[in-house]
Amino acid sequence: MKTELVQAMSAREAAAIVLQKQPLFVLDVRNEEGYSDWRIEGDSVTSVNIPYFDLLDDIAPALERLPEAGRVLVVCAKEGSSIMVAEQLAEAGRGDVFYLAGGMRAWSEHLEPVKVAELSGGGELYQFVRVGKGCLSYAVIADGEAAFIDATRMVDQYEQFLESKGVKLVHTIDTHLHADHISGGRLLAERHGAVYHLPPKDAGEVTFSYEPLTEGKDIYVGSQTIEVQPLYSPGHTIGSTSFIVDQRYLLSGDILFVASIGRPDLAGLAEDWVGDLRQTLYHRYRELSEELIVLPAHFGQHTELGEGGLVAARLGDLYRNNPGLNIQDEQEFRHTVTGQLPPQPNAYQDIRQTNMGRLTPSADEQREMEIGPNRCAVHDK
Repeated sequence: MKTELVQAMSAREAAAIVLQKQPLFVLDVRNEEGYSDWRIEGDSVTSVNIPYFDLLDDIAPALERLPEAGRVLVVCAKEGSSIMVAEQLAEAGRGDVFYLAGGMRAWSEHLEPVKVAELSGGGELYQFVRVGKGCLSYAVIADGEAAFIDATRMVDQYEQFLESKGVKLVHTIDTHLHADHISGGRLLAERHGAVYHLPPKDAGEVTFSYEPLTEGKDIYVGSQTIEVQPLYSPGHTIGSTSFIVDQRYLLSGDILFVASIGRPDLAGLAEDWVGDLRQTLYHRYRELSEELIVLPAHFGQHTELGEGGLVAARLGDLYRNNPGLNIQDEQEFRHTVTGQLPPQPNAYQDIRQTNMGRLTPSADEQREMEIGPNRCAVHDK
């Protein structure tokens, strides 16, 4: 659908505004349930929710709630309703009105590559921020080679990155069997002749071949090394594995986040895995250097986004400030991570089955399965 009255704003453009912390007013015309569950947020974002059907006869309720000046972005699920509302606003004389191209579906799928650091020996480490869903994935590149860690299903965007860097994909790695989003690691590996790695303890029901992640066995990207030390780190899943990159960066998967810790219940085994989670967080990680920079696989709140959108924190700082690392009583910890959890991710059982190769949903079905926030953390309410 095209319009001459208002302009489209792409998910990429909206993400740049959010990550640069520029002012943005969002008029979300989805239903109240969809808005309360999941919406565009940011340090300088103001949003209101007026369902589309409440504006069919009269646009005045929306005009009354808009700021006098500044950019207004109208948002809906797919884009059609937002175009109609944006046109009505423009016809009523409100300028600087945009609609979100592709709606919240497009917002959910955009990946923003953020450079983490230059690595010793000339390599680079990148974090891909999925702003609309809170997923984080990574690329290590060196000497013309690349590895992706925890890649999402938006494989075209990773391939654009490979092309822009002029590098060959040699490894794709999943830190664990994901339950909140569909992995793109296996598809990327198939397309590019790369090796797909998965923890064997998470792979008992998978239907495809993979290279088992083995504790202490290094994975090489050019001259750089992703080290799987004694960092078998179960708790979110029984096979969860962490990585140290360049002796400076701890890729913690879904075990440890900036503002919370991983939940152990998405395979239905919370009581079995809570002890593993505590052992990993309160003992295995405690033995690591406090100077390591933690790079998680998810973030839960926009407040976790740092400069340029980077989500990262020093391990020692997390042991002081992260609530999930400061529950000294074991029974209280057990109760927190098994009895006070947020709602489970949308369609997480089907997502797990898809990541095992047991379901093969269409592209549209995959998109619908992933709609909404990730909710992988204990403290994501």
